[in-house]
Amino acid sequence: MSDTTQEKGAPVSTPTPPPSPDEGLSRSELAAKYGLTVSGARPGLPAYLRALWGRRHFILAFSRAKLTAQYSQAKLGQLWQVATPLLNALVYFFIFGVLLGARKGIDKDIYVPFLVTGVFIFSFTQSSVQAGVRAISGNLGLVRALHFPRASLPISFSLQQLQQLLYSMIVLVVILFATGCWPNLRWPLVIPALVLQFVFNTGLAMIFARAGAKTPDLAQLMPFVMRTWMYASGVMFSLSVKLEDINAPGWVADVLQWNPAAVYMDLVRYSLIEGYGSGYLPPHVWAFALGWAVVIGVFGFVYFWKAEERYGRG
Repeated sequence: MSDTTQEKGAPVSTPTPPPSPDEGLSRSELAAKYGLTVSGARPGLPAYLRALWGRRHFILAFSRAKLTAQYSQAKLGQLWQVATPLLNALVYFFIFGVLLGARKGIDKDIYVPFLVTGVFIFSFTQSSVQAGVRAISGNLGLVRALHFPRASLPISFSLQQLQQLLYSMIVLVVILFATGCWPNLRWPLVIPALVLQFVFNTGLAMIFARAGAKTPDLAQLMPFVMRTWMYASGVMFSLSVKLEDINAPGWVADVLQWNPAAVYMDLVRYSLIEGYGSGYLPPHVWAFALGWAVVIGVFGFVYFWKAEERYGRG
């Protein structure tokens, strides 16, 4: 027998493999070495903004599709886009204007456009927030199936509500003409007022979209929150007159008059209704409108982006 033959039962020796070039490296160091990134990781803010801009056609098309589908099963179809807020205004006029005398302090000739404007403008914020709460939780199939910036959803829902408001504004203009409110030099001011409100609504929708993604039951609570906000914002009555009647403390008056819903309603009313002069407006109203839009718009966007990688998981 050869000397190199191994005896029966002796252990077989295995050659020692050469040391790995990656031995001793941590996972983060390995990822950096081979250019690996975490799947679904949140991109940086500049990259996220660029991705959103790249999806602008999707955002616009998605908002139009949701608007078209909203009343697709109804016989009157898209007419409900203006009929719904108009019927709400009629109900509020009967209850608050006729039964409860909420017209106090407002010229009777302008109360109808005053009320309709308030209902339409507040409904713009209300619908944007309520749609934002369900933006993620109500579209989980889309979120989990496709890779896109999740902020596209609350932005598209706010854009949908803006388009619906523009349809309602046609009815509002007819009401203004019927009540003797004709175009004047203040009418163009409605454009910056609505732009600022849209930015504010979008930021608020993003805040509640993140909250609603984690707590879907929030959608059941929001109608009560929005109804309370509506009654505190002077939709059906003059807020300044009501505050004088109840002799409210100064800080309460400031909080109510400078709350964003009241600010944007006041600006649109001032822009469109000739008899609604600057005396109805709180001081520095345009500064507050801009401040609310910038603060809530920027904070809402960053707050939503911070949880980008968590949407649709769990």
